[in-house]
Amino acid sequence: MTKTIVWFRQDLRLGDNPALSNACNNGEIIPLFILDETDRELGGASKWWLHHSLLALSDSLGGLVIRRGDPLGILQGLINETKADGVYWNRGYEPHIVKRDTEIKSTLSNDGFDIQSFNGSVVREPWEIETGAGGPYKVYTPFWKANLAKGIPEPVLKPSIKLAKIDGLGETLGDWNLLPTNPDWAKDWKDLWTPGEAGAIKRLDEFLQDDIKGYGELRNRPDLPNISRLSPHIHFGEVSPRQVCKNAYARKSEMPDYTKDIDKFVAEVGWRDFANHLLFHFPKIPIKNWKPAFDDYPWRESAQDLTAWQKGMTGYPMVDAGMRELWHTGYMHNRIRMLVGSFLVKHLQLHWSHGEAWFWDTLLDADLANNTTSWQWISGSGADAAPYFRIFNPISQGPKFDPDGNYIRKWCPELSGLPNTLIHRPHEATQMELKAAGIELGITYPHPIVDHKQARITALAGYEAVKSAQAAKSA
Repeated sequence: MTKTIVWFRQDLRLGDNPALSNACNNGEIIPLFILDETDRELGGASKWWLHHSLLALSDSLGGLVIRRGDPLGILQGLINETKADGVYWNRGYEPHIVKRDTEIKSTLSNDGFDIQSFNGSVVREPWEIETGAGGPYKVYTPFWKANLAKGIPEPVLKPSIKLAKIDGLGETLGDWNLLPTNPDWAKDWKDLWTPGEAGAIKRLDEFLQDDIKGYGELRNRPDLPNISRLSPHIHFGEVSPRQVCKNAYARKSEMPDYTKDIDKFVAEVGWRDFANHLLFHFPKIPIKNWKPAFDDYPWRESAQDLTAWQKGMTGYPMVDAGMRELWHTGYMHNRIRMLVGSFLVKHLQLHWSHGEAWFWDTLLDADLANNTTSWQWISGSGADAAPYFRIFNPISQGPKFDPDGNYIRKWCPELSGLPNTLIHRPHEATQMELKAAGIELGITYPHPIVDHKQARITALAGYEAVKSAQAAKSA
């Protein structure tokens, strides 16, 4: 009987898994996950999720071989040990993955093995969507319109699985030490998250049933539940973008009153595809400004300001609440991600790579394509970027998106005694008002580390310096 190694990567699910389904059609499978030690090391939050997601996948499959190291050597070794006929996997689009997979496919195919790869990660492959001129899209809206015009492909059904004998072929998950200890900063996360395919489908169903109503507007409110919280599940491939879109459209047919909300939600899923599209066609995005003009921006270096931002001690409550939410939950509301990102690069004038590195380590959904594309977008240096003059006001964003101060009170409890009129601007409160709320600025809560008005002026001057430098180079 034919035996095929199914190499799981960011597709830790059984449903809509083309590599798994096609391998199962051939005969027995040997499910494998490799912790690729030739790639960028996972952040701490991602390691926590991976541990639990692999446990869930192993339970669903009835077993899973896990190994760490160089994927090519591991695959060659496992083929020899099991007498497997081939290896199937679902494609990835990160520069390291594209290079690695190309080499592996060439080597193993030349050795006579059946090597096949499939699309199990995006709605459509990055090369399937082209502009009228035949090149990659650089702006999101026409990119996603082109996707929708082609239609959302149907998800692949969950296959019937015949597992080959795999006992004793792999390492144990405990050997990898993915979970934090001393201290266990993730000790409460099991109450917040359910990694794995079942948890992903359950969360998708709950969101489409209850929280989708009003999503188009209410998704900007970090104090309300109208967000999907699916991003870690999608990143690890516990549910596919095609499944998400198809389930969303099915809900729309049941509840046409939710049409605008569901279309907006699906468009947010599309942004992830756009990020992968950009990363595939412009593989230097993680390490270089997409717009070279921004190489001339006068960035600062300040370890003190960076630490204050990381710890949620900037003196701006909405920024601080977001950074503390991230640390305590491994997640941050999307509206707040834009705010804290803008604050780092425009108020503190620290390079976007500092934010990307912190998010890589602390976000459960840390994704190279999304992370770098979004950071470059907010800094103004990326594709389809926000206008350089768009600088979020960290004070006025509070009353607009957290009008009752509930988000602030949850993550900055030291400010909870302030009335709604002051909770977003404690530095403007009188001494009497601060005392009544039990607050001593500089002691129980920090003074603002930068003046908003002056920071905006400085940021705009920096962008003008970029324009001047480029004009001089063109003269």
